[in-house]
This record gives sequence, structure tokens and C-alpha cells, in this order.
Amino acid sequence: MPYLLPGFFCDRVIRERDRRNGEGTVSQPLKFEGQDFVVLKQRCLAQKRLFEDRVFPAGVQALGSHELSQKAKMKAITWKRPKEICENPRFIIGGANRTDICQGDLGDCWFLAAIACLTLNERLLFRVIPHDQSFVENYAGIFHFQFWRYGDWVDVVIDDCLPTYNNQLVFTKSNHRNEFWSALLEKAYAKLHGSYEALKGGNTTEAMEDFTGGVTEFFEIKDAPSDMYKIMRKAIERGSLMGCSIDDGTNLTYGTSPSGLNMGELIARMVRNMDNSLLRDSDLDPRGSDDRPTRTIVPVQYETRMACGLVKGHAYSVTGLEEALFKGEKVKLVRLRNPWGQVEWNGSWSDGWKDWSLVDRDEKDRLQHQVTEDGEFWMSYEDFVYHFTKLEICNLTADALESDKLQTWTVSVNEGRWVRGCSAGGCRNFPDTFWTNPQYRLQLLEEDDDPDDSEVICSFLVALMQKNRRKDRKLGANLFTIGFAIYEMHGNKQHLQKDFFLYNASKARSKTYINMREVSQRFRLPPSEYVIVPSTYEPHQEGEFILRVFSEKRNLSEEAENTISVDRPVPIIFVSDRANSNKELGVDQEAEEGKDKAGPDKQGKAPQARPGHTDQETEEQQQFRNIFRQIAGDDMEICADELKNVLNTVVNKREGLMPDAGDGQGPWLSESSSSPFSIPPDKDLKTQGFTLESCRSMIALMDYPRYHSQFRGSFYVPVALTSILQTDGSGRLNLQEFHHLWKKIKAWQKIFKHYDTDHSGTINSYEMRNAVNDAGAGGRGRKMQTRELWKQDGMGFHLNSQLYDIITMRYADKHMNIDFDSFICCFVRLEGMFRAFNAFDKDGDGIIKLNVLEWLQLTMYA
Repeated sequence: MPYLLPGFFCDRVIRERDRRNGEGTVSQPLKFEGQDFVVLKQRCLAQKRLFEDRVFPAGVQALGSHELSQKAKMKAITWKRPKEICENPRFIIGGANRTDICQGDLGDCWFLAAIACLTLNERLLFRVIPHDQSFVENYAGIFHFQFWRYGDWVDVVIDDCLPTYNNQLVFTKSNHRNEFWSALLEKAYAKLHGSYEALKGGNTTEAMEDFTGGVTEFFEIKDAPSDMYKIMRKAIERGSLMGCSIDDGTNLTYGTSPSGLNMGELIARMVRNMDNSLLRDSDLDPRGSDDRPTRTIVPVQYETRMACGLVKGHAYSVTGLEEALFKGEKVKLVRLRNPWGQVEWNGSWSDGWKDWSLVDRDEKDRLQHQVTEDGEFWMSYEDFVYHFTKLEICNLTADALESDKLQTWTVSVNEGRWVRGCSAGGCRNFPDTFWTNPQYRLQLLEEDDDPDDSEVICSFLVALMQKNRRKDRKLGANLFTIGFAIYEMHGNKQHLQKDFFLYNASKARSKTYINMREVSQRFRLPPSEYVIVPSTYEPHQEGEFILRVFSEKRNLSEEAENTISVDRPVPIIFVSDRANSNKELGVDQEAEEGKDKAGPDKQGKAPQARPGHTDQETEEQQQFRNIFRQIAGDDMEICADELKNVLNTVVNKREGLMPDAGDGQGPWLSESSSSPFSIPPDKDLKTQGFTLESCRSMIALMDYPRYHSQFRGSFYVPVALTSILQTDGSGRLNLQEFHHLWKKIKAWQKIFKHYDTDHSGTINSYEMRNAVNDAGAGGRGRKMQTRELWKQDGMGFHLNSQLYDIITMRYADKHMNIDFDSFICCFVRLEGMFRAFNAFDKDGDGIIKLNVLEWLQLTMYA
């Protein structure tokens, strides 16, 4: 049998279980695309062959541009292993450091700047780049790297085939011709995102987070707080990673290239600009000039070098902060690095600054001053804030920080999804749907420990990240415009309704809605309970996201709807002898038997009619029996086809069922709706009619098999539920079962009509959440007849957002509306599955265990 993917929802359940077992952590990363590095390497060594990655094969798809499929352009690119590029290749030479990263022809300086930051922390670096990888010992052409991916750590396996032109690496390279760790790391990151082309354009924070699992703060330096230097200094002390850039006024910062320029054009331009016969290693200078060919396409075209040596539209790493004595005064300094490995600041405190001679030798040694063109330089903090426009700080989680001296964050993580028609409500500008967005409760439990701040306050950082948009770019996916709002609330653990947001202002919110992968912001609020509402700007936009809260002190964050339950699930209790049940018991006779078993409230009540005494039935009960006999025939049972005919006749005619006033053999439809066997007329009810499958589902709900250890017909069921469900599993409905179903449909119709506010005959899928919650309201609080079997007409269901998402996708049409047939089918399925689960969950711990036969019996019949 061929292997089939389990599907989205099965995959999500499996992933959540794996997480509970520790998979996806630093010590137990997930295997990307199911590839196990150890197994694959051992297999290659045993077979004495080099690994070839079939998941990410060397070729056009890995580059990512369809234009490269043209043969003329493909001739320019050759995929080679390092041993084919140079002699004596090495993975790392003398330790990985900032000078090992030089940008090639891909607009991913944002990625390379993050690598440069990563090299400053050896522990973080070798988490991403695992030890014991070599071109010498046990070489098999296979390498692996680890990245943080939306809440999980993943291990990405690659082969070492790299794209070259004229025997030179096309993309990232080291300043050592025979060192390859940075080029292989870039390839693994490209594989994670689907292609090299997917790495064009981004910001340093994105890669920083993928290397560390941290969360990033973003600052516009012109609007930065007055204590920005203090913030940066504390970030360095916490082990945070930092990047910065200079906006060039075209919004093409962080290495972004225009969307119209694809990889094919970049490569074609590179080919035109390179002279194959004259190219030398000394020509591989990313600065470019008028008198030599350049291989740095993106920086030359879209990153502008200023007279001071800095480059606009380019990402730099912040590698250190110090205060130095100069002429008797302390000067605040910032150390930066250009990922090109060259092109440096030439102003005050630069490598060649003439006043270095006035700086004390000990200060020079402490600052590690060297006059070398390695891309790293010092500049004063004043010059830094004057020239640079943006700063990103990646705050690390506790597991990323080794030193106990470093202050760490308390982190909570929630995953969610915006689903069109259910939970994709848009921003506050859309009040009718905003309340349907996912909601997350946040409890700030402890105030900050800051002796300089007398205010009782909690500092925390909220980060909202949308998932998989870069990887899906080739499918036309763009980043959504996203943001969030924070409201104060107390004690309510349920999903907040529309009225709450109409009459309560937010306590805080993201500064703006913006189309970035992640929106994050720092807040200061008093200890209390809050709810965070993440959303896209426009409604009806589908996507997945991860919401993280970093706080200096303890916090608790969880989804507002995190409990799944049902209100008072009343067992359906029928006797298993169908002949006696149909022919001798009144329609309400078994109500009293059920009540006798249920509790002492039976005391003091009048004795009920015994089997065979049908003359003691009320007129209403006799009418119901007579009508049912007309429908069912002498066997007093109806099948799915007969149920379909009955329901569609009633619903389509909008008339009530009534017994014939004459001989009992005439028509059983009448304009009257006074009979107990009726559905209230509703001219606006929109339905295509109940399908045969719908009616089968209804019978399955009412006709769960009697649970005992024997066969009933061909349907075997376990012992688990002897005292709970006592129906017989025949696939047909008897009188009591049909009566019970009829009352449910009538109750559910009232709920449907209540939420059909525009009288369209359908309900909006966004209202389905409240309709499901109200499903048990039809029978609650109403005075029931003494001999009534059914204490309530239905159950009230409490579901979480994942289940509401599934309901919308399963039952709503393309216009996000749910018709009456789908509405009833949804409630039938919900009640049936709840009853089955509760029956098996004998000890009430919310966990059941089924073998494959039991699972298939329940799911195939339900």
C-alpha cells in the first residue's frame, strides 16, 4: 500500500503529540522532510558513495527561477562539490568567525549579517552548525544544520553540491577559498525556504530568530528612546544579537531587491559582467568599481555607498559597545561589521582614523584596534545615531543563554490560525468580525524588579509571526499586513463576544499593522489579566501564526477557548427489544425508566402505563404513533430513505405533520403546526433538501449499538458502554428514536432561525461559534411534561478555535454561509461524537483508547 500523507489536521495532532514528547526541542530537533542525518550518512559510508539530496536536488528548482530552465542560462551555472572547486577543502578553518562571510550574487545580506552576529556567540553558532562535520574524516558529501522554525527546532540535511560559475561560488563564500561552512549553511537555509531565490529580500531579524529562537525588537532610530545606548548595552549583556541599516529612501533596505527582478536576470547580468578568461581571486571584491568586473550584483545596483564609507540599503551587524577615554573624556562607541567583509566606515574611530595616536595603548588593546580591511570597525555612538535609521535587537530565550549571570526572559508560546469564515476577522475597523479572531489570555503575575522605577508595572514583549509566507512565495503568497491589540479583562475564560469590543477600548496595541513576517513591541502594563487579539488588517485572509510573549517576570498565556466540553450530556436509553418497544410501549414510557435509573426524583410520581395499555396514552401520543405507523409501515421502523422523504417533505412544504382526521390512511401533511409531530413553518428556510448521507448520519446518532460483548447482526462492539447507550445498532429508527430526533431538529431549527438575522435562509459562518454554544438552550429552562423522556432538546457544546475552524471548512459554502441541512448535519455529528467519546471515557480523564476495529466502527458508522 503506498504511503499517503495523513492530511493537515492529522499532521497537526501528530505534531502536537510529538511536542509533548519533547520533539522539536534543542536536544531533539525535528527531522526536516523526514531525513535523518545519522542514518543517511551511515548508509552512504557503508555503500561508499557520496550523498545526493533528492529532496533538494542540485538544479533549476533549487535556484528557484523558472527562467533558468532555459538552456542558454543554465550553461552558466555548474553545481560542484568543494573537492571539485579547490584542493584541500575544509569545513571550518581556525574557527567560524565574522570574516568567513562574504556576500555573493544573492540579495541576502540580511541573512549574512545575522550569521556574522551569530559568530560572536560560539554556543549559539554550534547549535546551528553541529560539531564533527568534515571533508576529511568520514566524508560522505552530507552535512546538516539546525534552525528554529515557528516554535520547533529542525535539522536540515543537505548534500555539498554548490552553484558555481567559472569554478567560483555564485553565492555566499568565505574569505578563505577552501572554507565552506558559510556556503553550506546558506544552502541549508535555502532548502528550508524552498529555494535560493526565496532568500531574496528580508530583514536581519528574520534570520536572527531562525538561528536562535529569540524574539526581535525593532527600532526607528530617529524615534528611539533617549536611553537607547543603555538598551543596546543591556542587550549585549544579555547576549542579544543586533543588526542595523540605513534606509535609502526607496524602501529597498535589508538587502531587498525589486520584486520584478528574478534570479534569472541576476544570473544573466552576472554572466554578462564577468570575463571568464580574466577572472582571478583578487577580482572577487564586492565593492565593485568602474575598472573591474563585479560579482556583487545586488549591492552595486540597489545598495548605495556613501562618501563616509557606509552603504545605504544594507544590513550591518552590531558586534560590541564600549566606552573609551579620549582626551580625558568618555566616548560611547559602537562596533559594527559589514557582511561583505570589506567596505568600512572612514570617519572618526574608523580603522584608519588619524587620532588613534592620541588614544592610550591599553585602550587600543582593549578595543582590539587593527588597521585591516575586514569589514569591522568602530564608530562613535553620535555618528551611529546620525547615520543609521533602523536597529533590530534579537532577545534570546533562556535555553539559548549559557551564563547564569545573564538575565533571561520568561516565554510563553501559542500557535494559531486565521480561517476565512470563522476566525479571520480583520482589525478593529471591522467590528462585525473582529471578535471572531483568535484570543489569548495573558496574566501578568509579578511586577518588575527595578529599583529606579517606583511604578508598579510589568514589562513584556509581544511578538506576532506569520508562518510559511516566504516558502509559499513561489505559489503567489505575500506577507499579510498584521498586528494585534491588548484588552484588559477579568475572570472570563471564554471567547469574548462582539459587544465587549464595541464598549471597551484597548489598553495597548501594536504601533501599526505592517506586512512583515513578525510584528513585535515592548509594553509596560500593571499586573492584571488581559486578552491579546492577533489579526490581519483585512478580514477573510487565511494563514497560520505563532504568538509569543516575553516578560521579565512570570506570566501565563493561553488560548481563551482551551476547554472542550458539553453541557449535561444525557444518555440516550432505549430498550433493545424493538418489537416490544414499538408495539407495546408508549412514546414516553421509557422516560420514566430512564428517570428511575437516574435518581431519586422519581419518588412521589404517579405510576405510568404499562406495556399494552395504549388506551392510557394521551391523544397527542396516539397521534404521534399513528403518524409514525403511516410512515414506517407494519414493522414500525424507518430507514434513511424514508427519513429523507419525511424531512424533505416537511421542510420543503414548510408545513406541519398532522394525522389524518378520517381513517388514518390519508395524507399526513397539514397547514396546522399544533401537533407534536411538526416543524414550525418557515418560508425563508433555505435548503436544497436533506441528503441521503445526512439522514444516515442522523440515524447513526440515534442508533448507536447496544454496547455488550456479543454480535448484534454483523456489528461487534466492546463491553465499555453497557450502562450508557442501550440502542441496538440496526441502521433504522424505531418510534422512540425517531421522536427523540424529531424534537432535536425542532430545537435546532429555532437556534438556526435566531441567528439567521437577515432572513436569508442561511447563517453566517462567523455566527456558528455562538450557535454551537447555544445548541442546548432549546430545552433548558422550559417546563417539561411529567412523562417527557427528553429533559433537553440538545446539548450545549463548548469547543476550541481549532474545532470551529474545522466546522467552517467542513460545512460553510464559498460565500461563508451555512444552510439548514449543513447546520443540522453539523449538530448531529457533534452530538454523536461527544456521546461516543463520553461513553468510552469511563474514568473521566478526557482520554480514551481504541483499537483499530473499534476506531473504524465508530468513525465509519457515525
